[in-house]
Amino acid sequence: MSTLETLASKLAEDTMEAMALTGDDRLYVQIGDMLAASSQSLEEAYLTEVRVRLAERGARKFLEARIAAVAGPSSDTP
Repeated sequence: MSTLETLASKLAEDTMEAMALTGDDRLYVQIGDMLAASSQSLEEAYLTEVRVRLAERGARKFLEARIAAVAGPSSDTP
């Protein structure tokens, strides 16, 4: 993995954690804007990393909901 990819991945990971902590689901846009002023290459790599993570998170929620719907009510529920 190149330095660019490593930095973009780590920053995206940290941003996702900060978004969850703060509830600010657009924080990544602000960071992307800041990166654009200094490094277009890092901005593009970072935004790709964030979008991949957001897409995976959405797909995982969808998959979990589908599995839960098929499984029906849990036998642990009284």
